[in-house]
Amino acid sequence: MEWRTSKRGLTAIDGAVALIAVLLIVQIWLITATLETYLAGHHDVAMPALLFSLVLALGCLGLYLFVERIDRDVRRGPRP
Repeated sequence: MEWRTSKRGLTAIDGAVALIAVLLIVQIWLITATLETYLAGHHDVAMPALLFSLVLALGCLGLYLFVERIDRDVRRGPRP
């Protein structure tokens, strides 16, 4: 039973790490597109892009905290 719990935790961690990678790639793309648009003279896109980038960063932080909690629970072992 302990092996299944550990395997389930590792699967959750793998999924969360993959989602973090996707979110970071989207954030890098957003920063690149925003900088290009800003340098082209469209200054009105900077604030919405900043807010969306902050949302992406908070999502990554939440997923990181989720991974830390799952990892801690798996390492602690099954509860009695």
